[in-house]
Amino acid sequence: MMNSLSYDHCPSDTRLLGQTIGQKLEEIASLYPEREALIDCERGVRMTYAELVANARQAAKGLVNLGVTKGDRVAVWSTNNTEWVVTQYATALIGALLVTINPAYKARELEYALTASRSKVLVMGAGFRDVSFLDLVLAVAPDLKGTDLLTCRTDSLPALQALISTAPRAGTGEAPFAHLYELGAQEDDDALTVVAEGLDIDDDINIQFTSGTTGFPKGATLTHHNILNNGYLTGLVMGFGPEERLCVPVPLYHCFGMVLGSLLSMSHGACMVMPSAWFDPEATLTALAAERCTALHGVPTMFIAELSHPRVADLDLSALRTGIMAGAPCPAELVREVMERMHVPELLIAYGQTEAAPLTNSMRASDPLEKRLTTVGRVLQHQELKVVDVNTGRSVPRGRPGEICVRGYNVMSGYDNNEEATRDTIDRRGWLHTGDLGVMDEEGFVRIEGRLKELVIRGGENIYPREIEDFLHTLDIILDAYVVGVPDPRYGEELAAAVRLQSGAHPLEATEFRALCKGHIADYKIPRHWFVVEDYPMTVTGKVQKFKLKEELIARLAAEK
Repeated sequence: MMNSLSYDHCPSDTRLLGQTIGQKLEEIASLYPEREALIDCERGVRMTYAELVANARQAAKGLVNLGVTKGDRVAVWSTNNTEWVVTQYATALIGALLVTINPAYKARELEYALTASRSKVLVMGAGFRDVSFLDLVLAVAPDLKGTDLLTCRTDSLPALQALISTAPRAGTGEAPFAHLYELGAQEDDDALTVVAEGLDIDDDINIQFTSGTTGFPKGATLTHHNILNNGYLTGLVMGFGPEERLCVPVPLYHCFGMVLGSLLSMSHGACMVMPSAWFDPEATLTALAAERCTALHGVPTMFIAELSHPRVADLDLSALRTGIMAGAPCPAELVREVMERMHVPELLIAYGQTEAAPLTNSMRASDPLEKRLTTVGRVLQHQELKVVDVNTGRSVPRGRPGEICVRGYNVMSGYDNNEEATRDTIDRRGWLHTGDLGVMDEEGFVRIEGRLKELVIRGGENIYPREIEDFLHTLDIILDAYVVGVPDPRYGEELAAAVRLQSGAHPLEATEFRALCKGHIADYKIPRHWFVVEDYPMTVTGKVQKFKLKEELIARLAAEK
């Protein structure tokens, strides 16, 4: 008998939400006004749903006062904090697109993100680790130094009209976030009612930058319908209700934090707990115990750090029940350890990508343990998934590897201002081509085999080598450069660079190469391994064979041990 094709869908008795994000927030706040919506552990802030919706409305009116209208872009560049979440809901209330920017970005990447997104307002934090965000802004637009940043104008960032800081420094011209509330007080409440009447569930509401194969990141554009429903339906898979308390150590700038953290919690009236500004294993474990969290999200490296922490056995984590591990390959032994040692019996392994808003697959708590340890589960509600031959595009029989494609309510509207890239990713029948290779079994469970594209996933961060290669070619010492991902026991993958040096240049140590990159590209994009080579494996037509290069570098790494 012929095998059935690798196609599956998940019908559901649960209807999709026909609401905007703002409408859902208003509904939840009316149902659970006194329930805690948000806990910012590092700052000691606790906010009920009544307070969250009030602050979001006030900030939304402040944005209106600044001239922000439906379709305008508001960038948020910050580590996890209360103001990030308030900005998320404020923009949703007025139909402005929230542009999420990675806190690890350096000046070059920041300039690109703000310019490409045409952001009108930038809400920024103090900095990331030892890097000042204001200093990076001034590196991009030095003419802003000493000016009033609430009404900034610069040729370097022509769309930018206002800069608001969650942690302003005296004498810098930064406008504090509280000033947004003050501006909101000058606007009538009816202003939001009028705006809300003009919003639709299919309006674009979020731009998430994803690394691209041809240089700088592309802006995946997502709608209210995409991300609200993905968070809501994922919460149903997790068995969520208003009594849940979700610990979110993953960054909010990524879909994992913004959709599967903030929107998932809000859509069920649950509480989101942010343990720290950026991931810290001790802060996360402390928050889990102190706040009696029932759920925990994270990428595998986060769970490894938590399991390795000396306090993990001493803290009471008995309230934990569920959570999601995703963002990178999840080793079966790690999953088992988290379930047992951290008391997360219903831990779910999930899979997706930003362009799918983000989840397409997840385990269910009732699935057999062996499946929960070795697959990413089945396709989620109201979605379709197929596995296709990479050459013909036709569905392959179950059990045979191919490219994973998904279709449904969750597929992005496209890449911002990039129709060509959109056509390359979403075909004429509405299928999103993920670029990932997988196998579907007879029961519909999917196992990820690898990546068709050159994507490297390092500790949950998606990195495309081309962007790094473009930068390396700007260094005087380097003649040519290619970057590949190599296996790493801690991060899943690490970056390895194979470089040809300019004539007469002396080889450097890996630490010296990394020093040349420091401050120019995000730290997580700086290759850990460096090899000076004379040439590269080539095809007859002169193209570098990256798969052979990767094999050579892995062999050289093994020989060095």
